[in-house]
Amino acid sequence: MDPTQVATDLGWWSVPLAMFAGAIRVSTPFLFVSLGECLTEKSGRINLGLEGTLVFGAMTGYAVSYMTGSAWTGVLAAGIAGSLFGMLHAALCSLPKVNDIAVGIALMLFGVGLAFFFGKPFIQPTAPRLPSIPLGEWSDISQVRVALEINPLFFIGAALAVVMWWAFRNTRAGLIVRTTGDSAAAARALGVSVLGVRFVATTIGGFMAGVGGSFLSLYYPGSWNEGLSSGQGLMAVALVIFARWNPLLCFVAALLFGAAGALGPALQSIGVSQGYHFFNAAPYVLTLAIMIAASSKVRALRGAPGELSIVK
Repeated sequence: MDPTQVATDLGWWSVPLAMFAGAIRVSTPFLFVSLGECLTEKSGRINLGLEGTLVFGAMTGYAVSYMTGSAWTGVLAAGIAGSLFGMLHAALCSLPKVNDIAVGIALMLFGVGLAFFFGKPFIQPTAPRLPSIPLGEWSDISQVRVALEINPLFFIGAALAVVMWWAFRNTRAGLIVRTTGDSAAAARALGVSVLGVRFVATTIGGFMAGVGGSFLSLYYPGSWNEGLSSGQGLMAVALVIFARWNPLLCFVAALLFGAAGALGPALQSIGVSQGYHFFNAAPYVLTLAIMIAASSKVRALRGAPGELSIVK
C-alpha cells in the first residue's frame, strides 16, 4: 500500500504518520543497497554500478515472480542476479590498471540497459507481490493500520545492519574485511588474499542490492517500469558516506532518506500543492547536502577505508 494513504482525512498530524510509513517502506531499498555498498567499500573497493544492479534486480524479481507465481522466489532470483553483477564488477576490477569507479559506471549503464531490454514484456503483466505483516490491528484508525503494514524485508534489513556492525567488530571475517580495506599490504602480510576478499565482498554487496531492487517491483511501488529506481542506487553511495561506513548508521540514514521521500506525497494528500515538486526533490537535495558536507576539510571522508580509490 502507498504510505500516503495514511494522510487522508486526519489533518496535519497525519503528515508525520505518513512520513513514518514512508520511512519504513521507502527506506528498505536504500537500506539493502547501502549495506551492500558498505560491505564492498569496507573491503577497499567502490561499486558505483549498484544503480544498474538495483534496476536489473527489480526486473528479474518481477519477471521470476510472474513466471513462478512466487514473490519470494522472485526476491531470491533478484539477489542472484545482483550477485552476478557483483562478480562481474569484482572480476573486471581484479585486472591490472583497471579503475573501479569507471567499471562501476559502465556496469550501471549496462545493468539499466539490460533491464530495459529484457523487461519490456513484463511492464503490463501483474506479478504476485510480497506480503506485509499487519502490526496495527490494535488500532481502530484505518490509516494507522496501513502505516503499520510492514514488509518482512524491512526487518531482515534491520537485522542485517546489526549483524554486520557486530561482525565487523567481533569476528575474524570482519577483521579480515576491515584490514583488507584499510591496508592491502597489511592483509597480504597476514596471508590474506586481497582480491579474494574483495571478490566475495563485492558479490555479497551485489546480492543485497538485487534484493533491494526486488522490493521496488514486488512491494513498493509494486510494479515494473523503466523509471522505477529514480537514482536510489547512486544515492545509496552518498548514504554510506553520510553513515561513515557504519552499518547501524546506514540503517538510520536509510530511514531519513525514506522519510524525505515521503514528505511530498504526504503534504499533497492534505491539500498542500504549492511547492509540491520541490518537496518531491527532498531526497536529492538531501543527497547534495550530504556530499557538500562530506567534502568539507573537517569531515572529508573521515572514517573511510584507506584503500578506497577516492582516498588515495
